[in-house]
Amino acid sequence: MSKNIELLLSLTSMHTSVFKNIDRHLSVHGISFSEFFVMYQLSLVSNRTVRRIDLAESVGMSASGITRLLNPMEKLKLVEKEQNPRDARVSFVKLSDVGFELLNDAIKSVQIASDGLFKSLDINDIERFIDLTNKIK
Repeated sequence: MSKNIELLLSLTSMHTSVFKNIDRHLSVHGISFSEFFVMYQLSLVSNRTVRRIDLAESVGMSASGITRLLNPMEKLKLVEKEQNPRDARVSFVKLSDVGFELLNDAIKSVQIASDGLFKSLDINDIERFIDLTNKIK
């Protein structure tokens, strides 16, 4: 087996382990890591509002995938749907005040989980790992 395949399998295994760990910590907030990631991305943009298709792109999902994820979040009032007054084909997603508050609480849980996950790494290891992963994108 090539080293590239070995790296790919190692990254996949790590991804699964990290997601399970983070999901476990976020379960007390009633959200998954995918929902957390969506809310986090929304918190970074102006007015916490973005076109639905741009949100899908930023979190690495298809348009239909982001719609399936957002529908229950809308019912829980974590996000709000907004229509574009100029173009009915374009819809926006906004992080609600409820969602923003939940995100801020959830960030604390994610911090605790990530501290535990990466406790064997020092700051130089972490910075190097970030640099390496950014080269793959």
